[in-house]
Amino acid sequence: MDSNWGNLQFIYILPGWEGSAHDNRVLRDALSRKNPLKVPQGCYYLCDAGYMNCEGFLTPFRSQRYHLNEWKNGRQPATPAEFFNMKHSRARNVIERCFGMLKLRWGIMRDTTWYPIKTKCRIISACALLHNFIRSNMRIDPIEARVGENGENGDALNEDFVLHLESSVAWNNFRNQLANEMFNDWQNSRHL
Repeated sequence: MDSNWGNLQFIYILPGWEGSAHDNRVLRDALSRKNPLKVPQGCYYLCDAGYMNCEGFLTPFRSQRYHLNEWKNGRQPATPAEFFNMKHSRARNVIERCFGMLKLRWGIMRDTTWYPIKTKCRIISACALLHNFIRSNMRIDPIEARVGENGENGDALNEDFVLHLESSVAWNNFRNQLANEMFNDWQNSRHL
């Protein structure tokens, strides 16, 4: 499941995998289905460190501070990778808020159910669809105030999509360049 950054809606769901399944295995399945997850070329989803950093899926730098609680008490990033991880973590919190809203809105999502797996998948899909319907039709969503603010969105309308997962030097270089640009901009803004 992914959340649409600005409006806290789900844009793709794939229920049915057990919790012990490796993230990359589930992602490969999502990309190979009849109705696959579509990642426009030049765009990317933010993923946690359980995924591979590859075209269309941007992960944090490993062995660097990442979680927001590591940045409390005035601690500042010392490297581009730390700064990138801090911003990545903040952006991923929007996704976590979307899941939080879904669970707050639908009690059945909080409890273990004894329905057959096919029924559970339908319940998850129905809850996500109803959540999206409410989000797109209510001017003010009372659930949102209970989980925090939402972020901004930059939707892309490109018909070329990422079709497979493959780690590459080019994608790692993209992440490095992005981290350096973000860090330099931040450093420059502090010296104004």
